[in-house]
Amino acid sequence: MPASTASTPPAGAQRDRDVIRVLGARVNNLKDVSVEIPKRQLTVFTGVSGSGKSSLVFGTIAAESQRLINETYSTFVQGFMPTLARPDVDVLEGLTTAIIVDQERMGANPRSTVGTATDANAMLRILFSRLGKPYIGSSQAFSFNVASISGAGAVTLERAGRTTKERRSFSITGGMCPRCEGMGRVSDFDLTALYDDSKSLNEGALIIPGYSMEGWYGRIYRASGFFDPDKPIKKYTKRELNTLLYAEPTRIKVEGINVTFEGLIPKIQKSMLSKDVEAMQPHIRAFVERAITFGTCPDCGGTRLTEAARSSKIDGISIADACSMQISDLATWVRGLDEPSVGPLLASLRDTLDSFVEIGLGYLSLERPSGTLSGGESQRTKMIRHLGSSLTDITYVFDEPTIGLHPHDIARMNDLLKQLRDKGNTVLVVEHKPEAIAIGDHVVDLGPGAGGAGGEVVFEGTVDGLRTSGTLTGRHLDDRASLKPEVREPSGRMEIRGARTNNLQDVDVDVPLGVLVVVTGVAGSGKSSLIHGSISNTEGVITVDQGGIKGSRRSNPATYTGLLDPIRKAFAKANGVKPALFSANSEGACPNCNGAGVVYTDLAIMRGVETICEICEGKRFDATVLDYTFGGKDISEVLAMPALEAAEFFGSGEAKTPAAHKIAQHLVDVGLGYVSLGQPLTTLSGGERQRLKLATHMSDKGGVYVLDEPTTGLHLADVEQLLGLLDRLVDAGKSVIVIEHHQAVMAHADWIIDLGPGAGHDGGRVVFEGTPADLIAAKSTLTGKHLAAYVG
Repeated sequence: MPASTASTPPAGAQRDRDVIRVLGARVNNLKDVSVEIPKRQLTVFTGVSGSGKSSLVFGTIAAESQRLINETYSTFVQGFMPTLARPDVDVLEGLTTAIIVDQERMGANPRSTVGTATDANAMLRILFSRLGKPYIGSSQAFSFNVASISGAGAVTLERAGRTTKERRSFSITGGMCPRCEGMGRVSDFDLTALYDDSKSLNEGALIIPGYSMEGWYGRIYRASGFFDPDKPIKKYTKRELNTLLYAEPTRIKVEGINVTFEGLIPKIQKSMLSKDVEAMQPHIRAFVERAITFGTCPDCGGTRLTEAARSSKIDGISIADACSMQISDLATWVRGLDEPSVGPLLASLRDTLDSFVEIGLGYLSLERPSGTLSGGESQRTKMIRHLGSSLTDITYVFDEPTIGLHPHDIARMNDLLKQLRDKGNTVLVVEHKPEAIAIGDHVVDLGPGAGGAGGEVVFEGTVDGLRTSGTLTGRHLDDRASLKPEVREPSGRMEIRGARTNNLQDVDVDVPLGVLVVVTGVAGSGKSSLIHGSISNTEGVITVDQGGIKGSRRSNPATYTGLLDPIRKAFAKANGVKPALFSANSEGACPNCNGAGVVYTDLAIMRGVETICEICEGKRFDATVLDYTFGGKDISEVLAMPALEAAEFFGSGEAKTPAAHKIAQHLVDVGLGYVSLGQPLTTLSGGERQRLKLATHMSDKGGVYVLDEPTTGLHLADVEQLLGLLDRLVDAGKSVIVIEHHQAVMAHADWIIDLGPGAGHDGGRVVFEGTPADLIAAKSTLTGKHLAAYVG
């Protein structure tokens, strides 16, 4: 056989190398899905929300790739990595290294900024430690997360069999402002919110959440021996009050147990103020907002840095100045530095900053706290480290990369995705926007419906093939909205005067009430700053933002929306027993799995094993609880119902329960009719979680609703349903203000407020206010041009 023939792989083998093959995927709602995805092409996954796109792309392909990579490390290293389960799939072939760029918000750690999250700060710190004048120390001296400390003392050493003592000293120069401890803000306590000074400790003087006198904290304060527990706080001596408020941690004995006694203020600072306010439970958040006022630190001016770190400058610019600049301006400044001694560092810093500009985030500054970024901004920030990568044959997995992007910015995002593909990578994108679907080389459409009605591949092929396929996505791909024949008249106005939050430039605008108002503009133009900064905190305003939902495996739509309460009461009343029996987190829990439905076996460095509980068979309840029925169904059957079925069940007949019917109907109204009441919150997508939030607020008494990009994660077919919901809210007498980029929502508005003209310091002004028809006629703004093209 000639050598050349021997080295040529068979045609079938070559084809196998060019595809990722999935056979029999059953993750979540997937029904034995088999699909072949071409490598080194851009494949778009479409389908209604809940059809199984994320289960196939993230839960199957990306999860298995990551698991296989983790297994290449030693068991010691694997002990420090997340343990990943093998997805429920028969065959997965042709996988390459997967890099996941998802919509998860970046951590809300108050010490994390855009600069620290992308390594741009680390490079700037090294730059200033080498070139800054005067020289103040290593790169640590410019870090607001490193405190300055020094110490000295005797150390005992053993040398050549003899023990000697030597005096040693050390010092670390950090950049952390000592007053605010690198937070940029200082807190001041309103003591009247901590205690009622007319009462004694025994009478329950402390009014801090979790500090009841019967609780552990209260018992420590009462039995500490530092003060008389029957003496009202207003009669305390200066010393006693100082001990109550500011005492350093001291070991004492209470009820025979060694515990630590500490003053109220340092204790609150450690337990509550070290967390992000947004991540707190509602009652603790309310207490923090009532008891503590935050102000800019007077010592560092909010820069978080010591005076020394701010005094060292390059060409008259300090590191604090550099971090507060808009990134596009900072990139220009760095390009102007010509210093061969730090050449490689400057080149790397330039590339990182240019990537920010290229990806459409040039309007941010490095000092911006990462917890304040929107879902779309977080996702694009995570993309930055991959843009300049020289790696090829990687599988990049994106979850709706166009979220939070104006139609003007989507073209730029499309170019970036094509750029990654053209380097020889496989790009997998879960997407709903027609402009982003259009660039796919290959399309996989899942459906036909959501939840149990989905989980099948209904189309595979080209975008043109999808258009003529007759699937739900195909039929709606070329949908274009038309303007309403007439718009509603406002019932009043909400005045905003002199708004200066973030990049807003003294904005004065009147927001009409009693109508549907859409606030639009390119990403970074100041939409969220205007609405959240001036309206969201006003009384009677209900805000549904993109913030994540806090919830564990034990939380589900029934517990989150409060639907479980009327259900439990109805079951209890019908059967003459306690409501607590009908909670899997309380008395009704299966004793074997504690109401989790699964038994978890931890195998240390190996992947833990989750097995369905043999006793309750995954139903989560004790067998005796399942003997009680209501309307012919037991509690586990009710929790297994989709919301649509539950709304019908509680709406009429012997199971009629108006309170439960109302909440279940809200879930249907926001497009979550397919989600089962007992589905763990951890399995819901980002768009589903936001709509779940909206459902919980639909009974609220407020008159003004503020929605932040409610079309996030919505299929083209579901946008019509959302518009119907917005209309129902307005027709019920509510005022609805929507921050949105979707042209169908803009076209449906009664009034549009357009911000711009650009992003960052090029934005922050109202460039148009009026009806959608006037915006299209004027075509004076980017939004107007794109809306005119969309409406046709």
